[in-house]
Amino acid sequence: MSWFTTNFVSAFLLPPLNLLLLAALGLWLWKKRPLIARVLLATSFVLLWLLSTPYFAEALLHSLEGEPQVIDTKYSQADAIVVLGGGTYFHAPEYGGDTVSMETLERLRYASKLYRETGKPILVTGGKPLGNNLSEAAQMKQVLEQEFHVPVRWAESGSDDTQENARLSRQILDKAGIGHIYLVTHAWHISRSVQAFQKAGLQVVAAPTAYTTRYRTDLLAFIPNAKALLDSRRYFHELIGMLWYRVKS
Repeated sequence: MSWFTTNFVSAFLLPPLNLLLLAALGLWLWKKRPLIARVLLATSFVLLWLLSTPYFAEALLHSLEGEPQVIDTKYSQADAIVVLGGGTYFHAPEYGGDTVSMETLERLRYASKLYRETGKPILVTGGKPLGNNLSEAAQMKQVLEQEFHVPVRWAESGSDDTQENARLSRQILDKAGIGHIYLVTHAWHISRSVQAFQKAGLQVVAAPTAYTTRYRTDLLAFIPNAKALLDSRRYFHELIGMLWYRVKS
């Protein structure tokens, strides 16, 4: 299944589209089944409110992230650092073309820290899921080497999703005799990523970054906003992804 098809289908299962469709069904049934219609509309409203509430959305992400993991690089036996792509900042005018997204940049920053602490070689992985000219891996390599002054040993540019990241990275690392890695990605993405890389046959030291944190809990944590809805969407995207992996296996 192509990247576009997968994401097109998943859009119908994720907020906000799934909730809008639920509300649309309620409106369609308003005259024929008024009781059912009211239940559907009320359900879509309540869920949209909850999933847009920072306190609730952050709790969902915390359930994916688990307890924060601080890696003791002095005692780990990993032989390479693998960094997963997290999207592209397309046609960036200030950089003169495509470059890494904000999420990818967060991952690269942590990978740079790991490199300076361990000296292990870096593999960046990410293809061209939207058909862009420069793969995510090539963008990551540029930023690491030109801005962080960290060398990149391998760039895997053919993958469109996490499972392909794992499979194609394994092929590259096999040739170098490496089977034990640090895996760098967002904390909310780490569970599914570790699952994919372990299934591909690699030993993984999870190296999550960008945990969901909060300065303090106040009234604003209970007022809906767009960012919280995005966080809730990430949670359900990861949940559906893990369930899909189980079905495919």
